[in-house]
Order: sequence, then structure tokens, then C-alpha cells
Amino acid sequence: MKRKIVMMVATVFAAFTMSGCTAMNLGVKFMGFDEKTQESYAAMMDVVDETGDPAQAMMKEWLITDDSLSEEDIFDEMKSLAGDHNMRFVGEKPMFRIKDPKPNQVSRARIGEFCSLGVAKKMLDHSRFYGGFMPCRIIYVEYGDGRRYLVSMDMTLALYGGTDVKPIDPGLMADMENVKTAMEKIPLKAAGYDTQADADKAMIKYYTEKGIKERLPVIKK
Repeated sequence: MKRKIVMMVATVFAAFTMSGCTAMNLGVKFMGFDEKTQESYAAMMDVVDETGDPAQAMMKEWLITDDSLSEEDIFDEMKSLAGDHNMRFVGEKPMFRIKDPKPNQVSRARIGEFCSLGVAKKMLDHSRFYGGFMPCRIIYVEYGDGRRYLVSMDMTLALYGGTDVKPIDPGLMADMENVKTAMEKIPLKAAGYDTQADADKAMIKYYTEKGIKERLPVIKK
């Protein structure tokens, strides 16, 4: 409730401080969304406001801090975990490997693809535009300075970003929530963590020790 009040105040403030009818129209439309939809867009805009990066706002990432985990170990684990979440590992695409990269240059990138075919069909029946997200992907990214990440799409807006103009059937919503969980748990476990809080704390510790100036995760209490 407190967050909703804050968003209402922020929306009204934006409507009066931004120019023209566009801002007012945007505010009115935003307040017409249900609470979950408002929270989903507000969370995305928080990241855009802080980082200026819309791509980061639409993704989740897991920093790999366990040096004993090789790239192959990570992909083998993701393949194994897929079945635990009723997903199939449907392919992988090595993108590139660069010799002698600069510290902030991506030196390796490799994509793993996952799908639950039954759920995918239901999603396409609801909206063919979900096809642009398919199959679900997790990308392994390694930098010249040794940092390694798993990155996957944040499905929050895909589930909760719509309105009652095109409601998602409760059964399909439950299936999509299971896919969302899978695409968060698979990279979490493959990166060597048991909980998201563990992953967040590891990233904060690593960034602090290495002096890396990037957005830090917010640990929920």
C-alpha cells in the first residue's frame, strides 16, 4: 500500500512537472493499471533511471564468483536443471571468443536455449508476440578482467505488464509463472548459489572488493 501511494504521488508530480498533455495522459493511464502492473513498470523505470540502460532493466543477472566452476560445468548444470523445472534444453550458440581482450571487453559469449513446448503453444495462442521471446535464453558472458555472468530475461512485464483489455487466463498465468521461476532458478543454481539473497550478497561483496562501479542489487528483508 505504501509503495502504491508513493507511485501515485510520483505520477501526479510528473504530470505537473513534465510539459504538455503527454505527461498528464501518461499519468492517468499509469494510475489506471492494477497494482501489480504499476509495480512491474515502476521497478523497470527505477533501473532505467539509475543506469540509463533499458536493456539492463529488462534482464536479470547472476555473477559467477566460484572460480572452480568452468564454462562447461555451468552449461552441464543448466542442462541438468532444465528437466527439474519441466523445461527442455533445446540448443546452444557459441557467439565468440576474443584473445587478449581489454578488461571491460566481453571476451566470451555463449547462449543456452530452453523451452517448455506445451506452455509455448498456449502463450502463442494468447499472443503471437510472445514468440519474440522464444525460446527462453540464458547467456554466459565473460569479460577480460575475469568477471563472469549468466544473464536472462526478466519475465515480470511479460506476465504482469498487461491490463484487463487482454487478460491472461489463470491457467496460462500459472504455467508462465512456472517458466519464470525456472528461468530464475536455473541460472541461480548453475552460478553456484542456493538462494537469490546469497547471489546478491556475493555480487555486493565482489563489486565492493574490486571497486566495480555498477548497479548493486537490493536485498529484500
